[in-house]
Parts: sequence; C-alpha cells; structure tokens
Amino acid sequence: MLLLLLGIIVLHVTVLVLLFVSTIVSQWLVNGDRTADLWQNCTTGDIFHCVASSSNEWLQSVQAMMILSVIFSVL
Repeated sequence: MLLLLLGIIVLHVTVLVLLFVSTIVSQWLVNGDRTADLWQNCTTGDIFHCVASSSNEWLQSVQAMMILSVIFSVL
C-alpha cells in the first residue's frame, strides 16, 4: 500500500513539473528559421519577427486552460 501511495505521489509531481515546463518553455516547435510555442510564432533570418499565436479561438482557450491549471495546481 505504501508503494502504491509513493507511486501516485511521484506520478503527480511528474505531471506538475511537465505542466510548468510546457507552459513556460519558449520553443515547442523548431523548423529551420521558424519557432512556435504557446505564446508566439517567431521567424529568424534577415529580420527577427514575432507575432502572437493567439489568433485562433482554440489556441486562446488552450492558453487560458494552461494558466488556470497552473494556478489551481499551486493552490
């Protein structure tokens, strides 16, 4: 029983760490001179240009749910 409890605690801590990392990380997708993440899409090359990636409604809801999940996990 104690081993099961320890496994559940380790699993929850791992999920919390992955949640924080996935919300905070600055580059999810890297493709040559383009990078994309939860917050912005950037293009490097002659000019470094970033645009907000919250143009879609589903992406705004993902951003809101990620922030709310971080807040509730801290509480």
